[in-house]
Amino acid sequence: MRILLVEDDAILGDGILAGLKLAEHAVDWVRDGEAARLALLDHPYEACVLDLGLPKRDGISVLKELRERGNRLPVLILTARDSSADKIAGLDAGADDYLTKPFDLAELLARLRALVRRAAGEARPTLEHGGVVLDPASRQVTFNGQAVALSAREYALLDDLLRHQNHIRTRAQLEESIYAWGEETGSNTVEVFVHHLRKKFGADFIRTVRGLGYQLGDVN
Repeated sequence: MRILLVEDDAILGDGILAGLKLAEHAVDWVRDGEAARLALLDHPYEACVLDLGLPKRDGISVLKELRERGNRLPVLILTARDSSADKIAGLDAGADDYLTKPFDLAELLARLRALVRRAAGEARPTLEHGGVVLDPASRQVTFNGQAVALSAREYALLDDLLRHQNHIRTRAQLEESIYAWGEETGSNTVEVFVHHLRKKFGADFIRTVRGLGYQLGDVN
């Protein structure tokens, strides 16, 4: 899934970026509040990791504007501000969770998974459809109980389709989900990965909706 990381500390941000990418997420990283505001206006994300003490615009201001627009994007505040008053202010401004620095990267990833799961109204920790089970925590995929090896892009595409299995996903939406800024995409990239997933899970696992995009097929 695609995540917006808002962090002005270069060393810390680089570490978080690496950890999120290792967990198969597409990540856009901005280092000030104004850049965060613009990114949130222009791009769809599954979640946002937001620092508070930012140049140009404070994180609370970014968060309040996001909520005033009616955007329900899951937001996890990640900050050195650890007083009760700061935590209350962040949560009351619309944050879904609050994590203070220093922190454990595994905990950050687990909290993000929980936020996205709650936002989608999912109770189970795994994503499932037609015998395919994707476990975001372990990043393991099985088909009818057997482990299946996927490339990073195949995993990201499968993750997106499973998270939106009741909706048709356009090629543009899928590209937005699996590629971060600056990552090169080919003209038929999505089609190639769809083809690979069909070979692994069956031709009917993903159906093409002519003129619109792709959707998971009906489960027998």
